[in-house]
Amino acid sequence: MSSSSARKRLLGTAGRFFALSQAPNSTSSVVAGVAAALARGAGWFKAPTAAISVTAARAYFNNALDRCAVDPQTQEFQENRAAMDKLVAGLQSDMERISKGGGEEAVKRALKRGKLLVRDRINQLVDPGSPFLELSMYAGEDLYGKDSVPCGGLVTGIGRVQGKLVCIVANDPTVKGGTYFPITVKKHLRMQEIAEQNRLPSIYLVDSGGANLPRQKDVYPDRDHFGRIFYNQARMSSMGLPQIACVLGSCTAGGAYVPCMADETIIVKGMGTIFLGGPPLVKAATGEEVNAEELGGAEVHCKQSGVADHMAMNERHALQLARQVVSNINAPD
Repeated sequence: MSSSSARKRLLGTAGRFFALSQAPNSTSSVVAGVAAALARGAGWFKAPTAAISVTAARAYFNNALDRCAVDPQTQEFQENRAAMDKLVAGLQSDMERISKGGGEEAVKRALKRGKLLVRDRINQLVDPGSPFLELSMYAGEDLYGKDSVPCGGLVTGIGRVQGKLVCIVANDPTVKGGTYFPITVKKHLRMQEIAEQNRLPSIYLVDSGGANLPRQKDVYPDRDHFGRIFYNQARMSSMGLPQIACVLGSCTAGGAYVPCMADETIIVKGMGTIFLGGPPLVKAATGEEVNAEELGGAEVHCKQSGVADHMAMNERHALQLARQVVSNINAPD
């Protein structure tokens, strides 16, 4: 196994441990799945495959460790520990690199425009000091050759907002303008699947140019790909699972549908825009010259189209409004 593959496996195992430790006491299939995954991944942990409570899983896990006759002073143990420390260091290095997004120049451009970086947005959204369980950091890693797509261009995970567990889907505009590669779509759909299975509200921090044009033929093909995102939004909304969108940048083409399909949408004045085709396309098609704000800015969508429900003065204001929206919904604590 390569060191990269080993780090990816380690990341997945760490995520399963975290999920097990944070889940509420229940006999859900999620908990059973984590227990079964741990059983497959570690020979000494022979957990039952049937659904078990978290309390029981923890007791079984700890008892197994207590009975494990491992001598940490042996040479074999020390060698294994050194190998694991090396993998952990590599994992931490990878995570730090991936978290920087699309590179130094792209980050500088975003900051120059007065934007928050994607993980700073999430930090502003979740409760202060609360953990954020990020999922699928390795998505897009070495997948498209010269096209670097750190984190798949999308940050997803589970966090607490106003004390409530929510699923968060946040475009990273520093990675190819937040456009959707095929792996971006898969990652987005996986987060929606988790939200539906666990009956959690979804918050979308939208800043996307839609489908990545050079790979558009691989993004749109069928009902289980890009269009499925909006189908899922409609279904989850009908099930009483709130869909909340914050428009924090330009939402063009496919990126425009997420805020349109949301139950409540917040848009930042002077920064957020929603339209299928931008000003250059309008001019090419009709000859009319119009700027982005006139075409699909906050004033248009809050006062005329009705697409957006709240107008924010800046990103921090938008994220505070999102927190306020969550405080008014019925959701699991």
